[in-house]
Amino acid sequence: MSGLWRSYQTLLFKHPWKVQILTTGTLMGVGDVISQQAVEKKGWTNHDMGRTVKMTGIGLFYVGPIIGGWYKILDQLIPGATKTVALKKMLFDQIGFAPCFLGGFLCISSALNGLSTDQIWNKLKRDYTDTLIANYYIGCCPVCCYSMEFLPLLEG
Repeated sequence: MSGLWRSYQTLLFKHPWKVQILTTGTLMGVGDVISQQAVEKKGWTNHDMGRTVKMTGIGLFYVGPIIGGWYKILDQLIPGATKTVALKKMLFDQIGFAPCFLGGFLCISSALNGLSTDQIWNKLKRDYTDTLIANYYIGCCPVCCYSMEFLPLLEG
């Protein structure tokens, strides 16, 4: 297992952008499988493979590139590695970036699920505020922020 981890770290160092995007897509796909099997308890015969493919695609083509690019911009805007810098980055991210990103995510996922423009707009009006509040509970939680230091998924 440690050899696999070292290989991943080597690839991440050599090709950070590509590996970050592939990691995001993989994690989103695996997350959907876990959601369907462990949370929703659909069973393998009722597994919605189309949904898993859509989530993987959103990770590969939206979440991975957008967040990877955002973190590069954030590192340029707020350089440094102190706890104060990390807090500033977190606040800037949650106040400035998260609202836009989550709106885009809801629109893209809704469009991929075949909703019309009117249905997407209604979904945004219905779900956006709750989604943003849930994000703030998760994204701004001190335990989560502290724990992020130990996830070497993003190079730099």
